[in-house]
Amino acid sequence: MTPGTEDSKRVLGSMGEDLAVSFLKGLRYRILERNFRCKGGEIDIVAQDGTTLVFVEVKSRRTMVYGPPQLAVTSFKQRQISKAALTWLASRRRLDSGARFDVVAITFQPTGEPYVEHFVNAFELNY
Repeated sequence: MTPGTEDSKRVLGSMGEDLAVSFLKGLRYRILERNFRCKGGEIDIVAQDGTTLVFVEVKSRRTMVYGPPQLAVTSFKQRQISKAALTWLASRRRLDSGARFDVVAITFQPTGEPYVEHFVNAFELNY
């Protein structure tokens, strides 16, 4: 697979999400759903941290050429995630639930080892 192709990006994203799920489970988060899609956007992971719902965006990179992965969660992306989160909450009749947005950034080192950073409450509801 050639780096930068859609297939390699998909594989990298899937690997990153799998790592993020393992990481979050290690923090005792309960994973409720993965890859929730709706008209407004997508949420990589919906989890529960105690009584708080957590909408998690996962960003993975092989290199730092374009900067750290968390910088890819732009204000436009935040709006998409926020809309998808509101749709998720409404469809499950949980609009009154406490919720937050986290980002898990994964950078694969040249050795292949992942470096995981977790940004709790990374951004506010943005729509």
